[in-house]
Amino acid sequence: MTRSEEWFERAQKVLPGGVNSPVRAFRAVGGRPRFIVKGLGSHVLDEDGLEYIDYVGSWGPMVLGHSHPDILKAVYDRMVCGLSFGAPTALEVEMAEKMIGMVPHIEMVRMVNSGTEAVMSAVRLARGATGRDKLIKFEGCYHGHSDAMLVGAGSGALTQGEPDSRGVTRGAAQDTLMAQYNDLASVERLLDANPNQVAAVIVEPVAANMGVVPPKDGFLQGLRRLCDKHGSLLIFDEVITGFRLAAGGAQEYFGVRADLVTFGKIIGGGMPVGAYAGSRALMEQVAPCGPVYQAGTLSGNPVAMAAGLAQLTILADHPEVYTVMETGARYIANHLRESAKRHGVALQVNQIGSLLCPYFTEQPVDCFAAAQESNTKLYAKYFNEMLLRGVYLAPSQFEAMFVSSAHTQNDLACTVQAVEESIAALA
Repeated sequence: MTRSEEWFERAQKVLPGGVNSPVRAFRAVGGRPRFIVKGLGSHVLDEDGLEYIDYVGSWGPMVLGHSHPDILKAVYDRMVCGLSFGAPTALEVEMAEKMIGMVPHIEMVRMVNSGTEAVMSAVRLARGATGRDKLIKFEGCYHGHSDAMLVGAGSGALTQGEPDSRGVTRGAAQDTLMAQYNDLASVERLLDANPNQVAAVIVEPVAANMGVVPPKDGFLQGLRRLCDKHGSLLIFDEVITGFRLAAGGAQEYFGVRADLVTFGKIIGGGMPVGAYAGSRALMEQVAPCGPVYQAGTLSGNPVAMAAGLAQLTILADHPEVYTVMETGARYIANHLRESAKRHGVALQVNQIGSLLCPYFTEQPVDCFAAAQESNTKLYAKYFNEMLLRGVYLAPSQFEAMFVSSAHTQNDLACTVQAVEESIAALA
């Protein structure tokens, strides 16, 4: 038995499923999870001393790779002064100023502790600001595990949401309406059927929790127009795309203005952190300025702020990072397509910026229904073939590959060689 297997045996006795987040359990791909000891640059090392080229990157925030020296130094320098105070620090101000300087259309920021908390707070603010109760989200878009977000599709486009998890009441879910990603007509029908009732439309600008599904041309622009027409707010959930798709996130990349934006772990360099941001008029409705209450003992944690500020400073000062990451992602995507064609394997590859995802299906993937048509059993085989060859991918079909600026030309060459061999093994 390997050390990772030994740790997993122990973990299952004290942690539900042996993990603290479900996808880590490897149930979608079979086998046992690798217990990670160390990350350096583009590589991670497990308990058995096995090294992998890492394309999970802590699910997105490691845009500069693991253990970047500037980020580690910032953490070390800060932690010796204390870990938490529950009082304001200058770093919170500097962090907010940095974010506002990089992201279009935001004027104030509130720090929180996770992407889930950021979304929950932004939704509450949208409801408080508009005086409306209902929310439109998209099937297959994940916005954290707060009750109102854990909603699956009903029987039709105009039905109210049904809870996606036990423990979520119908009352918590009933004001969440489901639309289809990349389908403006489904949004318009919901807005027309619920006049003056929809507080906000929330969307992942790039749907990165059904794999990677980019928006169709005009989709995000159409959401902006519909929200303006119906007096609803537009919320961009940028827990994944923020500061990864571009220095200014999806608003910069697509040229579309959101009313509120949520961020997650990426603004902490991988440490637990989140934020929501918007115009001064909206954000000043949050306590203590306004009537929308939200608080957090560890919000704006000084160590997390130091790590995040170091990462954002590098991204702001070195915009070439984005070209490097996108070039690497495109290189892998192209080789995936070529290998699949060469070996007669049905494969679609979606790629935008530094995000990509292979789907084992013949049909283009532009929405959740199309993503669900992919052969998840074949993905599981592909995942394990890649793992055997030293490439660590997300242990789920419906997650992104994250390319970082730390992935070297040798990493990419080794990855595409593993791709060729793995695809051949599936044929």
